[in-house]
Amino acid sequence: MSNQNGIPFLDLVTPHAELKNELVEIFKTALDTAGFIGGPMVQNFENDFAKYCDADHCVGVGSGTDALRFALIAAGIGSGDVVVTVPNTFIATTEAISQCGARPVFVDIDEATYNLDPKKLQAYIETACDFDQATKTLIDRKSKSRVAAVIPVHLYGQMADMDPILALAEKYNFIVIEDACQAHGAEYFSKKENRWRKAGSMGKAAAFSFYPGKNLGACGEAGAVTTNDANLAQQMRMLRDHGQAQKYYHDVEGYNGRLDSIQAGILGVKLKHLPDWTAKRQAAAARYRELFAKAGNPVNTPYQPEWTKPVYHLFVVRVANREDFMKQLGAVGVATGIHYPIPLHLQKAYAAMGHKKGDFPITEKVSVEIVSLPMFPQLREDQQAKVVEEVTNILSAVRV
Repeated sequence: MSNQNGIPFLDLVTPHAELKNELVEIFKTALDTAGFIGGPMVQNFENDFAKYCDADHCVGVGSGTDALRFALIAAGIGSGDVVVTVPNTFIATTEAISQCGARPVFVDIDEATYNLDPKKLQAYIETACDFDQATKTLIDRKSKSRVAAVIPVHLYGQMADMDPILALAEKYNFIVIEDACQAHGAEYFSKKENRWRKAGSMGKAAAFSFYPGKNLGACGEAGAVTTNDANLAQQMRMLRDHGQAQKYYHDVEGYNGRLDSIQAGILGVKLKHLPDWTAKRQAAAARYRELFAKAGNPVNTPYQPEWTKPVYHLFVVRVANREDFMKQLGAVGVATGIHYPIPLHLQKAYAAMGHKKGDFPITEKVSVEIVSLPMFPQLREDQQAKVVEEVTNILSAVRV
């Protein structure tokens, strides 16, 4: 929200004020046509977002969590299967795994990118699994269950290192579903294909969230799945609508997970502005780096590999004594956030998994140091200069 007396962490007021007339027209259209569920606004947005992601199909759903859950179910993943992901993510990633009947298994992250480390995924496969050559099935040795999928999370708006992940998937016969909920428009240079690829176009499917604070945010809950698989898209369309192939003909048990027409219309309006908003986020990230470099690099700024074009959903730095640091920034009017302070393997919800501190040391190390600084398209240069000045003052005082 806007903060008249300081620098907000996120400004959701300004873009809606700028687009107010266009957004109101969406609501008027829905009122005039009574088109509240499905219809042209949903279809138009699905077509436009699929094109934006360089994917063949887009299925609008009720939330990012729905998107992950439906993608897993439609891909045939269910009871007893293992799905590998990272503990450094929001719980929706693992909720989707558990709620489709599968079991999450964690591998640690790369300390530089905070994303799934392909080397640690390979180590898990080689040391904790067996590959049945006859059935071409990877089996988790501990649970005796099939390793059916891996969900790399494109955290903070930067894509995971997809080439080696996809190579392991091909070698060991599991699927890859991208958690792209923070990565709308992010890109990855595939050395294998010698071209840039968009988030949402590389895995079997990809899940997006349009929660209001996302780079492309609805005015409520919304999500989508992108895929190049027509059969998978059709399965997800049924799953989101009570399993209906047509009205009152239920081919499978489904869910109520549809994308509202008004939200789809709002997203369609905003999608036209997303490239400009993304460019402004990327410019703001570059300014932060330049300003921090001039200040002597008092914090560890985000690492950007040459093979990624992040969209900077968040600008995450690392500091010691985080709580005191955030308190002091708040006192001078600079808002901050934490994403995420407690790794999933240490959450009470997953106590039954039997994990303990030390199981995923990189995730645990960064989880007590990460701080998200203000980042949004309308962030001004003078505001960034103020953020960097206050950060530098605080950390300089600590070092004295």
